[in-house]
Amino acid sequence: MLGNDPFDVVVVGSANLDLVVRSPRIPGPGETLIGDAYDEYPGGKGLNQAVAAARSGARVAFVGAFGDDEAGARLRAVAAEEGVDTTSAPSISGTATGRALITVGDDGENTIVVVPGANALAVADAARSGIVILAQLEIPVEAVIRAFVDGKRNGATTVLNPAPATSLPRELLAVTDVIVPNEHEIQLVGGVNALLEAGVSTVIVTMGASGVEVTTTGSGAVAPTTTRHAAIDVDAVDTTGAGDAFCGALAARLAAGDTLDEAVAWAICAGGLATTRRGAVPSLPTRDEVSAALQPSR
Repeated sequence: MLGNDPFDVVVVGSANLDLVVRSPRIPGPGETLIGDAYDEYPGGKGLNQAVAAARSGARVAFVGAFGDDEAGARLRAVAAEEGVDTTSAPSISGTATGRALITVGDDGENTIVVVPGANALAVADAARSGIVILAQLEIPVEAVIRAFVDGKRNGATTVLNPAPATSLPRELLAVTDVIVPNEHEIQLVGGVNALLEAGVSTVIVTMGASGVEVTTTGSGAVAPTTTRHAAIDVDAVDTTGAGDAFCGALAARLAAGDTLDEAVAWAICAGGLATTRRGAVPSLPTRDEVSAALQPSR
């Protein structure tokens, strides 16, 4: 580990340039549509979640990889502007920065195809120490496992967002404290019971407008308990980045010492607010915005 003082949140993950097309709806297989607009935004689940955590007040380090192209320089500058440390995210010579090809319909729903680029070469050899280690699966799973093993050794809480969803190695689940799949990913990663049996202590399933379901073994609980949390009421225009807003905010609040329920409530609000603006990083709410939105219920 580098440095003696841990960060609040260390995000081990991807950085992409998002290429976004807006169309009246998501096209079906083999269908061609005329798009309404095209934009480029900073993104990648790792960078999104790092910025989300920073905007929720955490001191954040990002561990990953950029390409040595203009896109990589652009994304590194975004991280710097947000106060996210990228010392452990090298620029890989001769390699392109990752790209995400995103289609967003008028109803706010989206489809995403990711081209890893430099993300496929990300390693966790220089992972910083943190109170919470947060990772996703847009980088090699071996890097995530190493970061979590090191994190657990140093007393960190490990949080995994299993996206894109795939079969998860048992050695990864054994060092995962909290897992945050969405309603589609939960089935692809084995279901709640299988995750708990593999050693995960808390499973948080995000379900968009239907809210969040939290199942946890808790401390000293005889059997797992499940609670439901309602979503906030928003007019969604783009769901891109909402899950990342949730995960980054959750990690930030857990690192700050919130209870699980408090952290989930904050993360739900952050995720909901993110759907009200277009793009990934541009949509991520600040601590003041989330606090103001939560005020009526507190």
